[in-house]
Amino acid sequence: MRAFYTLVITQMLSMIGSRMSSTAIGLRVFAETGSAAPLLLVAFFNELPAMLGSSFAGVLIDRWDRRRVLIVADSGQAAGTLLLLFSFTSGSFQLWHLYAVALLNGVFAMFQGPAKDAAITQLVPDAHRDRANALQAMSFPLAGVAAPALTGLFYAVIGLAGIVLIDLLTFLAAVLAVVAIHIPAPTRTAEGQRSSGGLRREWLGGLRYLRLHPALLGLVLYFTVMNFLLNGPLELSIPYLMTITTSETTTGLVLAMNSLGGVVGAGLLAVWGGTRPRIHTIMPAMLLVGAMFLLYGTTRAPLLLAVSIFVLIAALQVWALYTSILQAKTPPDMQGRVFALVAQLGYLGATTSFLLTGPLVDRVLEPAAARPGDGIGALLVGTGVVILLLTALVYALPAVRHLERDLPGYEEAVT
Repeated sequence: MRAFYTLVITQMLSMIGSRMSSTAIGLRVFAETGSAAPLLLVAFFNELPAMLGSSFAGVLIDRWDRRRVLIVADSGQAAGTLLLLFSFTSGSFQLWHLYAVALLNGVFAMFQGPAKDAAITQLVPDAHRDRANALQAMSFPLAGVAAPALTGLFYAVIGLAGIVLIDLLTFLAAVLAVVAIHIPAPTRTAEGQRSSGGLRREWLGGLRYLRLHPALLGLVLYFTVMNFLLNGPLELSIPYLMTITTSETTTGLVLAMNSLGGVVGAGLLAVWGGTRPRIHTIMPAMLLVGAMFLLYGTTRAPLLLAVSIFVLIAALQVWALYTSILQAKTPPDMQGRVFALVAQLGYLGATTSFLLTGPLVDRVLEPAAARPGDGIGALLVGTGVVILLLTALVYALPAVRHLERDLPGYEEAVT
């Protein structure tokens, strides 16, 4: 497990550094422009490559050495950050520089995520994979807690250039860590051989594998729908909380419970490991997510708002077990394609959710509401109801409940 811990710790530091940079850049850009639109465009350009081309990147991940993919991905993002640092320090910064770097970093990140998930299959035995994926899942909420605090602490002292330099150092640590570890090549399987050939054939291979295993495909589609249901409503937390509490302090404290819930939930899962079969942890947790949406959308008491969002985000960390199922049930030499396809579906679901949620709230739900905030609350309640019904329906399917028993697994020899 030493190679895995080296990888996950340095990648976590790199994520904290990246979030510090994005926070500092957000402060600088907003101070100069007074507009939130440029920050939203940065997020759009950063996610655009994965939304459009992740599944094609998966073909290359399966063809190439995954260790080298991770090295190139980290190095490429570091190069983008270095270009941005030069833009700021030279006094020539323009907004299009930021958009270009966000697009460049998005291209490299498109390779990094699926390659890292596939590499964990080679580094961690199945018996320890749930805890490993939970530790990896802890990176995002931990960065959400640490990065804003560290940025606020250092920004006034070392400025934007200093923050970006810290980000570069964390990228360097991540690259050196990957250089130092050994990631075995995946075992060649019959499924992988059947889908090998030209780029188009291999690209279709991941989709074909899922189509031949309907229960696994159903689980992937379920989580794709969850991406659609969750992202837009959860992104409304700031306007919702500010509207119903009219307090910046209360809003900030409730939002802090959001990130804390992610850290605690992933930490508990890393210690406990979940049930076997994993589906009996995943689905009850998603039912709890639906129930917390109902509470979050109906209460105006600050304590209940904080409790509901804390439990909701903590329960969502079972997503790590979904990753474990994909690692165990996907041929190792096809995991780049499958993980990249899953990521692309997730981005499509999330982006569609963002595009639809805002106009629905602003033009339909809030104007029709009796009190300010009730429109967003109705959306949250509706989201909770759909999550509860859909989760209960999927959990009731015998093919999904028995997926881990019926579908053969792939146990890799790890070092």
